[in-house]
Amino acid sequence: MVLGMGVGVDVVAGEGRLRGALSPFRRALLAELRDPASARAVADRRGGPRQRVNYPHRERERAGLVELVELRPRRGLTERVVRATARAVMVDPEVTGDVVAATQDRFAADALLAAAARTVSDVAGMRDRAAAKDRRLVTFAIEADVGFDRPADIERFADALADRVADLVAAFDTGRTDHRYRVLIGGHPAREEEHPS
Repeated sequence: MVLGMGVGVDVVAGEGRLRGALSPFRRALLAELRDPASARAVADRRGGPRQRVNYPHRERERAGLVELVELRPRRGLTERVVRATARAVMVDPEVTGDVVAATQDRFAADALLAAAARTVSDVAGMRDRAAAKDRRLVTFAIEADVGFDRPADIERFADALADRVADLVAAFDTGRTDHRYRVLIGGHPAREEEHPS
């Protein structure tokens, strides 16, 4: 029986997990394992020797990037069929340094990047701790696309949004410490391919 993948996005930290995910060859092998396959099947698809795939296969399994799906007898040996444990893999931003914002300017790209990096790191850790306790991490995400006529409208929009968020915080914040949430709202230009002219 083949089960579904555990998570949509896996955030990796630690040398063994990083080594299993980062090189272009290993990333390509990991992408091949979105559907269950053995080292032999991946090697056949890529046109290379099984030995070149087998060691990274085992290394990724030890790192938790792939999981065993099935053991198949094949010509007197046992073939291991594995599958990627997530649709996407990200590197925890904390791996490469402190993600404290370099600036408090809410219009600075560094402030948005640092806040987003902290969110990746914090939510991934909390999700793992919740899963270890067989609990669900309750989060929410809101996304919207906005088209502005002039650059000055961006600042006016951000000011109005900040005022509304402050009103909502005042209305809902009870001061309790056991159910506190960090709300992150950021904006950046949409990629061109998302909105072709």
